[in-house]
Amino acid sequence: MGRIVALDYGRVRTGIAVTDELQIIASGLTTVDTKELLNFLRKYVQEEKVEKFVIGEPKQMNNLPSESEELIKPFLRTLEGVFPKIPVERQDERFTSKMAFQTMIDSGLNKKQRRDKALVDEISATIILQAYLNRK
Repeated sequence: MGRIVALDYGRVRTGIAVTDELQIIASGLTTVDTKELLNFLRKYVQEEKVEKFVIGEPKQMNNLPSESEELIKPFLRTLEGVFPKIPVERQDERFTSKMAFQTMIDSGLNKKQRRDKALVDEISATIILQAYLNRK
């Protein structure tokens, strides 16, 4: 089995989380500048066996796509072109940023640490990946 890589895709930054090789545990990996994301993924895929990408799917409360989905669609086409043998699935990402922030509070991080948007994105990617694993 290979790892599953989850992305909390954003205009500026993208949070990245991965599973272990048995696909049991979701862990935050890092946050990268979105403009460097494909280069990062190319290198990661060379070093690790990746079985699947899971991309957060932003939705509104009425289940319609949110406006940030328009940013993600071109990236999805590019991702599938660069990695045609690695399937891509989507996972609802509603409330992940709020859940990530609450996780930071529960973990005892101070206010300065909680303002680290890169950490919020990484935790959000981990929550997206764990939600995906829970539905499998």
